[in-house]
Amino acid sequence: MKLIGEIIKESRIKKKLSREKLEKLTKIKKEFIENLEENRWEALPEYPVVVGFVKSIASNLNLEQKNLTALLRRDYPPKVLKINPNPDVSEKFTWGPKLSFITGISLVFIIIVGYLIFQYLSFIKPPNLLIEIPEEGQGVGQEKLTVKGKTDPDAVVLVNNQPTIVGEDGTFETEIEIFEGTGEVVVVAKSRSGKETVVARKIKPELRQ
Repeated sequence: MKLIGEIIKESRIKKKLSREKLEKLTKIKKEFIENLEENRWEALPEYPVVVGFVKSIASNLNLEQKNLTALLRRDYPPKVLKINPNPDVSEKFTWGPKLSFITGISLVFIIIVGYLIFQYLSFIKPPNLLIEIPEEGQGVGQEKLTVKGKTDPDAVVLVNNQPTIVGEDGTFETEIEIFEGTGEVVVVAKSRSGKETVVARKIKPELRQ
């Protein structure tokens, strides 16, 4: 059974090509060609590179690439995994007081930075605002209307430009006067940074004369 190196060498000689000539045709160094022909695998590059060599040589020697690469898979020796029988354990990872201190400081720093970022984002964003009463398009048959809702505890609330007290939980409730021409209730929640959230509800005054 012929090895791949023998087949390549015989085909090259049959075509009367020197290794130098084949080197020019394939752009493969003649030393690699010689090592391949002599099956000196330890002197050749990694397997994927050798596959490229074989395909290029096959094309220039009019050999079947598929067959030649199959022979390469058969002849190429498996790579030996080198294991150090005496590994150096002197630099083995250990968790000491210094590392604990650094880790603790890092965690505290991350928590503080995260808290500051959260506070900053809370400061610059518009406040939340939920209106429970009145509903959109609600009919109003009295001269006073209860407006009830919830916002951020530190927000300032205006109902139709009237300041409203906000509880510690963010809830608010107030009464406003309704006239025949009043068709809308506008609630404005303003944060400490000046950001505003506005909710408007249409109402239908049905005052009795």
